Amino acid sequence: MARNVVVYSTPLCAPCEHLKQYLRSRGVSFVVRDIMMDEEAAIFLEDRGIRSTPVLAVDDALVVGFDRKRVDELLGLA
Repeated sequence: MARNVVVYSTPLCAPCEHLKQYLRSRGVSFVVRDIMMDEEAAIFLEDRGIRSTPVLAVDDALVVGFDRKRVDELLGLA
C-alpha cells in the first residue's frame, strides 16, 4: 500500500538529516517540506502545537523527533 510520507524539517537540523538518511537507507520514498521556506507546512505544525523538527508524517500519524522504533512501526519496517 502506497503511503503519504512527509518529513518536515529545517535547515542545519542534524536530527532532520539523520531521519532523511535513515528513510533513504530503508528505501522509503518521502517528500521534504522545509518549514522555514514553506509557510503552509509551518502553519500545519504550529496548528498542532509542534515547535520542533524533524516531524515525520505517515498518512495521518505524526512522529515528532527521530524515534526510530515508532518510524519503523508506522512504515512496517520493524
